[in-house]
Amino acid sequence: MSASGRPNVLFIITDQQRADHTGFSGNPVVRTPNLDALASTSMVFDRAFVSNPVCMPNRSTIMTGRMPSAHGVIFNDRSLNPDSTTFVGRLRDNGWRTALIGKSHLQNGSSRNAVVQLRGTPGLTTPWAEGWDAVEHRERYEAGDIPDPDDFYGFERIALTLGHGAASGGHHYLWALERGATHEQLTAGFGSDSQIPERSPHWWQIFPAPFPEECYSTTFVTEKTIGFIEEMTVAKEPWMAWSSFPDPHHPLSPPAPWFDRHAPASIELPSTYDDPGEGWPEHLQWIRSLNPSTRAFVRPFGPTSEQVRESIAVTYGMIEMIDNGVGQIMSALDRLGESENTIVVFTSDHGDMMGDHGLMLKGAMHFQGCLRVPMLIRAPGRGSGRSRSLVSSIDLPHTLLDLCGLEDHQGMQGHSLTPLLDDPSTSVREWVLVEDDFPPRAVGPGLTLKTRTLIGEL
Repeated sequence: MSASGRPNVLFIITDQQRADHTGFSGNPVVRTPNLDALASTSMVFDRAFVSNPVCMPNRSTIMTGRMPSAHGVIFNDRSLNPDSTTFVGRLRDNGWRTALIGKSHLQNGSSRNAVVQLRGTPGLTTPWAEGWDAVEHRERYEAGDIPDPDDFYGFERIALTLGHGAASGGHHYLWALERGATHEQLTAGFGSDSQIPERSPHWWQIFPAPFPEECYSTTFVTEKTIGFIEEMTVAKEPWMAWSSFPDPHHPLSPPAPWFDRHAPASIELPSTYDDPGEGWPEHLQWIRSLNPSTRAFVRPFGPTSEQVRESIAVTYGMIEMIDNGVGQIMSALDRLGESENTIVVFTSDHGDMMGDHGLMLKGAMHFQGCLRVPMLIRAPGRGSGRSRSLVSSIDLPHTLLDLCGLEDHQGMQGHSLTPLLDDPSTSVREWVLVEDDFPPRAVGPGLTLKTRTLIGEL
């Protein structure tokens, strides 16, 4: 326990993980014993929805407690303003030691291909010094120019992963080089033309990582998280760790032995795979007509049955590797005597269609596969169980500030979930708003420009 008696905060977040891709959600195939054990001592929220089904907007919402239309990061083409008040910064200002380990994506360094130059004179100019939003630029780390900000959205230290699967960058890239991986191996996952053995003939983003699990991002996040917790335990200071696994986001390329733990032939297609799409908006029909792109890394498409089965099979392996890492982190909490004084959150930033309704990935597709995420909270002295009450990712920063004895800051728009930790049958909201904007649509054809969904309480 910290000398102050204040609770620690362990925030575990994955990327692009569906709500039904855990054992505790009832999935009979994916094996997540460690997450299931955590869920058994936590409050599990079975109706948890995102505020935005895209990485940067929703991660910025979790950080600030504000909707994308309020904090300004409405898509992956702009970075969160550095003067934004975050719940992490509030904790740091009140004595917590804070660390970001793994995926950040609060800046668009890994998404600069989404930036579209609009016509005309900008409506505003940036008052911050040049380079403020370049912390997540992968090429800086490859050149040895390693940013070390003393305050990164409230984090006093960072250990970044940039990229997904076998596409590696950031501090993780440098760490993996020290462990014997090569530059060519670590960057092969970024291109569709890289020579990778055993690449799937059905989708170029499915292949086993060309380096061992000792060098993989899941191992990096696991080890760095445990190291930070060990250091803070010795210091006897309260801490907050953002433990952010970049999987199971594509490319679907975990290392052996996690790549082929499930046989694609044994995977059942989603029950809605053959949905005829009658009455769908035009952009959804357009998406389903697309094939996987070899240039646009994240463009959604209409998958074949082979692509769906392979994707689900490998995704399960990626989740199972994360589950193994979570087990190691939770064991470290027990070993260090920190479990009884640590708030633990597990969630994801958004889901994935994964073949539902004949669609793959994300992007203006407001089906539950994209909008629902796993979410649980284990808090010292609070109850465990399951809640069917409606909750949103925007509620998490309110809840953590509440549990840590701190007031909300100005502009927060969610609700504290602490009443649900005591009584899962109560309710804190009647509806959830999901925002989704696609600014590149303003200068070219494709997805709809704006989508809004309102989800009501049962």
